[in-house]
Amino acid sequence: MAFDLDMIKGVYARLQERVEAARKIEGRALTLAEKILYSHLWEGTPSQVYERGKSYVDFAPDRVAMQDATAQMALLQFMQAGRPQVAVPSTVHCDHLIQAEVGAVADLQTAKDKNKEVYDFLASVSNKYGIGFWKPGAGIIHQVVLENYAFPGGMMIGTDSHTPNAGGLGMVAIGVGGADASDVMSGLAWELKMPKLIGVKLTGKLSGWAAAKDVILWVAGQLTVKGGTGCIVEYFGEGAESLSCTGKGTICNMGAEIGATTSIFAYDQKMDAYLRSTARADVADAANAVAGYLRADDEVYANPAAYYDQLIELDLSTLEPHVNGPFTPDLAWPLSKFATAVKENGWPEVLSVGLIGSCTNSSYEDISRAASLAQQAVDKKLVVTSEYTITPGSEQVRFTVDRDGFLDTFAQIGGVVLANACGPCIGQWARHGAEKGEKNSIITSFNRNFSKRADGNPNTHSFVASPEIVTALAIAGRLTFDPRTDTITNSEGVEVMLDEPSGWELPSKGFAVEDAGYQAPAEDGSKVQVLVSPTSDRLQLLEPFKAWEGTDLKGLKLLIKAKGKCTTDHISMAGPWLKYRGHLDNISNNMLIGAVNFYNEKTNTVKNQLTGTYGEVPAVQRDYKAHGIGTIVVGDENYGEGSSREHAAMEPRFLGARAILVKSFARIHETNLKKQGMLALTFANTADYDKIQEDDTIDITGLQTFAPGVQLTIVLHHSDGTTEEFPVNHTYNEQQIEWFKEGSALNIIRKSVNAA
Repeated sequence: MAFDLDMIKGVYARLQERVEAARKIEGRALTLAEKILYSHLWEGTPSQVYERGKSYVDFAPDRVAMQDATAQMALLQFMQAGRPQVAVPSTVHCDHLIQAEVGAVADLQTAKDKNKEVYDFLASVSNKYGIGFWKPGAGIIHQVVLENYAFPGGMMIGTDSHTPNAGGLGMVAIGVGGADASDVMSGLAWELKMPKLIGVKLTGKLSGWAAAKDVILWVAGQLTVKGGTGCIVEYFGEGAESLSCTGKGTICNMGAEIGATTSIFAYDQKMDAYLRSTARADVADAANAVAGYLRADDEVYANPAAYYDQLIELDLSTLEPHVNGPFTPDLAWPLSKFATAVKENGWPEVLSVGLIGSCTNSSYEDISRAASLAQQAVDKKLVVTSEYTITPGSEQVRFTVDRDGFLDTFAQIGGVVLANACGPCIGQWARHGAEKGEKNSIITSFNRNFSKRADGNPNTHSFVASPEIVTALAIAGRLTFDPRTDTITNSEGVEVMLDEPSGWELPSKGFAVEDAGYQAPAEDGSKVQVLVSPTSDRLQLLEPFKAWEGTDLKGLKLLIKAKGKCTTDHISMAGPWLKYRGHLDNISNNMLIGAVNFYNEKTNTVKNQLTGTYGEVPAVQRDYKAHGIGTIVVGDENYGEGSSREHAAMEPRFLGARAILVKSFARIHETNLKKQGMLALTFANTADYDKIQEDDTIDITGLQTFAPGVQLTIVLHHSDGTTEEFPVNHTYNEQQIEWFKEGSALNIIRKSVNAA
């Protein structure tokens, strides 16, 4: 039986009325995304048209999901709100703090020992406030959500950028910062600009070496890392219906890499089968009763160009395997061209490690298809020279694939099974030798491959492919291997080829598990004590940010002018810093240490205008703060790309930065800045980026008349005594301006609770 079945039935009970009302006010047929969005309006039954890309809309999500790294700050914020219990079903998943080093059993025990304080805090706060708690080892948040909580036609927010994974089960699932999650758990509306819609029509059917992963690798190559910003990507067509439910999840998961708000597939027989296989026949039955409302209207499918802001078409029968990278997930190479690219670019041809799994590709289908290739390696007497790791997505998947013999097969080729956790995908990888900084290549079935992300080594060339291609290349030991055409010499000196992979979408014997790792909360948490030590260096209770002083901001110093790509990994690194995710002061010591300083082309070294010397970014910022001086951070295009981690917004706020001025923002990061009371500004003319000098003192004027759609002004005071000024844009609406004035969105929640 499913979790929260009554809630799901409630969503379906009002679905028809709300969709019909939306059709009436729009005066046309509706896409699937529109049906779900309009049926989740905070106001209830739709009464007005919301313009895509312009209208801010208040929504009422059905549930919230949090992973342990971001849950710490989300729940520390929620505790300040003063609510006795979460207002919507919510869960915490312990998957980010487990470091991969030796293997699943040893690594999990090490994590439990090292992170006991954090796990105890998360368990106790979950127990107190009615939150479902998934223990360390239970699995990766997105796989566990797909197996237990996602449902067609629902709306969920999650404190991880890959929350859209649940779109594989027909859900609008959106990655957010912890402040957004705190709002929803506190019973408040969740605000989002009405997304634009990108339609992807899939025809044909995958065959041979092609996998669902190749669909999103191809799409990423078409749209780039910011081509989906502000949009929901909706997949449809007979090709979409041919993909497995977990394959759909893979595609939606990695939609985060094109900046999409989320991605989604319509409800179909593959989803029905997955729901029944994961013991949710009751959800499948309920969905079947409203199936017509869990897909776009027929008119949309007949003439999609009239309903989507952008339309892309792909014939799956022509799709070949892809490899994307290095250093960015949108550099897409068809496999037939990849070997040439490796040689022409001088990328290390020898493959050091192949890694499969992660939240993106760790389903039963993924593992069974990879295992079919591992079995071939055994049968054909191939010696695997690359290291090879396997990360199951959940304890249920791990237990089932172990039962069915796949883990034994991997062991025969030297494969190492890692814990059911994020591990190397998010930099939680104690890779031996990485500290040497040697040039090398790895290939993964993960979603991101930014420089230094997996192992901290800037010279690790990381590529992304399907589990099948990762496994084949690991068997061959070289990046230039094409399993469709190339041979490998086996231990007997015979040239052999790998056959096409095979596998099963779902286990023929059904899923099985002894202990899934779930801990239900107390029915009455009023007497439960939340465990936070006042002397902890891992956890720190929050103090409210100060309200705006009511004046223009003058005398700000330039902290850093970041050059080029500046993701949330650059702003607030993961890896070893994950242990401080619940301690704002300590984690602020990683603020912007990965950003490249425009003026000296170095990381973590900026000029301190008070001393004239260069220092580490956090240290310089702390010096400014000690002297009561605010600062401004300047950045390039798509600033804040990547993870949903709100620490990238909270750290500058905590240390005294007042504004972030960039050429363009990634969606989640811009929202996170607004929530924390920061000014998130963009150049009206991107060429003005070049006017900012290293020794500038900067004013931001127009704040006393701060209003939606009205530009603010930047005044530069150069060290030679000259001044320049130029207008800057913002996307604040009236409510968001109040967040700025009050010091944060959370301050407004606290006021409302106290007033009640």
